Amino acid sequence: MPTSRISDRFALAKSENRAVLVAYLMIGDPDLETSYQAMCALRDNGADLIEMGLPFTDPMADGLAIQRAGQRSLKAGTELQHVLQLAARFRAEDKQTPLILMGYANPIHKIGYETFAAQAAASGLDGTIIVDLPPEEDAPLRAAYLAYDLSVIRLATPTTDETRMQTVADGASGFLYYVAVTGVTGGQSADPESLKAGIEMARRISGLPVCVGFGIRTADQARAMAGLADGIVVGSAFVEEAAKAAETGRFNAASQGMGELAKELSMAICTISR
Repeated sequence: MPTSRISDRFALAKSENRAVLVAYLMIGDPDLETSYQAMCALRDNGADLIEMGLPFTDPMADGLAIQRAGQRSLKAGTELQHVLQLAARFRAEDKQTPLILMGYANPIHKIGYETFAAQAAASGLDGTIIVDLPPEEDAPLRAAYLAYDLSVIRLATPTTDETRMQTVADGASGFLYYVAVTGVTGGQSADPESLKAGIEMARRISGLPVCVGFGIRTADQARAMAGLADGIVVGSAFVEEAAKAAETGRFNAASQGMGELAKELSMAICTISR
């Protein structure tokens, strides 16, 4: 079942004394075939979970790199159904790597939560991160997910206090995404020590693995964060590999660049000390 794919991957990483590497890419940037090849390259070079970015016209949580990636994807005609089809293609040959859809609520709301849940499960998705759907408003989505064991992955930040964390944790599943900085993706990096107490609180209250994202770009940053959290999330740095390929017209370079970066990051977090 989908949630067990996620929990199995975290359990494997824990048994190997390492953090999980979560890799984000914008699907459809620069085209769907390139995205598929990039997903395979990420998987083959150490990415444990893959976040499939769904392009949206008003990406309020995204920094410039991911905004531009979304614009390129939308220009190429990418829609929700294309992302689901690509997930199904990947899942047909990979039964183990968890796939998470990350995006905004409007495209999902448009087709209906129950319809989306059925399609997501059929395509092999394991859960979603819906950036603009807070806990107070996601009960219908959670209800639709129950029949398919899909994970509702929630976001927490350094400003989330204990009372709010209880709300964030209630009904969350899979893992908790801890945003390392206040602001958008791809921005400044955070001081790991300043996050330690918040990450420990998130893990204690939610009972879920905690992954840290936003502002992690280099092997050194990944290593430092992996010492605190159960996993790290890297997005903008991978997306920029697609941007380079789009600029040069050498689309195959995107998967190669993403694979090389994934390998570097994976090696950096292969052992951790907390």
